[in-house]
Amino acid sequence: MMITDNSNAPFLIVGLGNPGREYVQTRHNIGFMLVDRVCQRLNARAMKIQSKAIVISAQHAEKKIILAKPQTFMNLSGQAVQGLVHFYKLPLDHILLAHDDLDLPFATIRIRPGGGAGGQKGIRSTIEQLGTKDFARLRIGIDRPPGHMDPAAYVLQDFSSKEMETVSATLDRAADAALAWVSAGLNNAMNQFNGSAI
Repeated sequence: MMITDNSNAPFLIVGLGNPGREYVQTRHNIGFMLVDRVCQRLNARAMKIQSKAIVISAQHAEKKIILAKPQTFMNLSGQAVQGLVHFYKLPLDHILLAHDDLDLPFATIRIRPGGGAGGQKGIRSTIEQLGTKDFARLRIGIDRPPGHMDPAAYVLQDFSSKEMETVSATLDRAADAALAWVSAGLNNAMNQFNGSAI
């Protein structure tokens, strides 16, 4: 059963991606990149493996944050999310998943309170495991694949060196948005940060 009234619980920021060196700079791993950027911002380094995820604890605005990178591969991300949600007894409004989004223009950020998976298999897995769609997402646009390229191949391509400059600026804005979600709430983060990072 979901715990929904534990207001003193930590805030969970999960970045979706695939483990392994070959995936580090792929479009599908921008959620992992976001977690890394927030860790840099908060000088959070101590990590452990918990609930099939790399987990880093941090503090921001006098609130505890759990930053997580599931190690299950994207399609099974919900297993790690569910384990962390139950271990920390998290209310739904303390959960934020950051992920790549093919349907948003490159470098666009969109925070939303819930909704369907939109073809994102890590989100679909999380919905299945939690039994609800009512958790916040930080969607980071990677644009549609060019021409007739298979989207599955496109998301596993590395960002180009030129794109990485824009990715870095986007991650800075996304990190600001994630921390604003913790300190000021979902609506404030949406009003302040939804839109293009460039």
